[in-house]
Amino acid sequence: MDPGRRAHFADFYDGPPGDGPVAFVHGNCQAESLRILLSASPTFPFPTVRVPPAHELAAGDLPALDRLLSRTALLLSQPVREDYRGLPIGTGQLEARLGGGRRVVRWPVIRFTGLHPYSAIVRHPSDRSAVPPVVPYHDLRTLAVAAGRLRETDEIPEVEPDRLREVGADAVDELARRERLYTDVGVSDLLIGYGVDAAHTLNHPGNSVLVALARRVQEAVGAPADAVDPGRELLGGIRAPLERPVLEAWGLDAPGRPEWLVDGVPIPVDVVRRAQLEWYSSHPDWVEAGLQRHAKRLCTLGL
Repeated sequence: MDPGRRAHFADFYDGPPGDGPVAFVHGNCQAESLRILLSASPTFPFPTVRVPPAHELAAGDLPALDRLLSRTALLLSQPVREDYRGLPIGTGQLEARLGGGRRVVRWPVIRFTGLHPYSAIVRHPSDRSAVPPVVPYHDLRTLAVAAGRLRETDEIPEVEPDRLREVGADAVDELARRERLYTDVGVSDLLIGYGVDAAHTLNHPGNSVLVALARRVQEAVGAPADAVDPGRELLGGIRAPLERPVLEAWGLDAPGRPEWLVDGVPIPVDVVRRAQLEWYSSHPDWVEAGLQRHAKRLCTLGL
């Protein structure tokens, strides 16, 4: 195992200090952000443990996971499907191993395309971890070029403001549907009201959303809702462009951003587009998967 990884997750691999009960926050990168906010609360009932995100867990981590579950009094989990990536780490599977008297609170995988209506995630069963180069997000306009629906030299169709808002409203409706089906707390009702702080990318919410989520989780477990902004952006390492027509469609008085920001470094959209078009030429299955997965949004955006 990489020594840096082992040191970073030392309490997971070696066991948290003491012998008392702990809270285990399970999910993707949003889980660690939630854990940070909860751990900073002086009134939260259990200490939390820094755990690798679900998509990084490997078979060799299962003994450490079992040791953690033996001390877990409170499992806070996003909905993770059974046998995720071939491992028994689905939310229901972990709950079944907790034993009686342990509490489980489910919270949502937050995705919001209102600020980034062309941005998308595409998975293919042949390699569910594969992502395009430069930034790990697809652009539906680039996907349309790769599919032959547009030529690279074509003007991108102008989209009416109500269509741009429709993309955001659809994302909120879908998140609300998933919250009703799979979670105990939700934040879908808050997203549009937070403006540009709602999301840095489609799956990296801003601090306002994360703090609101943490407070709702605290309320759900009977603790004071006292989570506060930590003074740094928890999920701001990658920031998608903020396009002027989108900001105007939502009536947001905020500066646009024509490029991506990755760890503070600007990356022009043309650099991303060229690299991803080349990637699609050797990964055509992802083009077809993207067209199927995002057919409704492609139609809404005139692509």
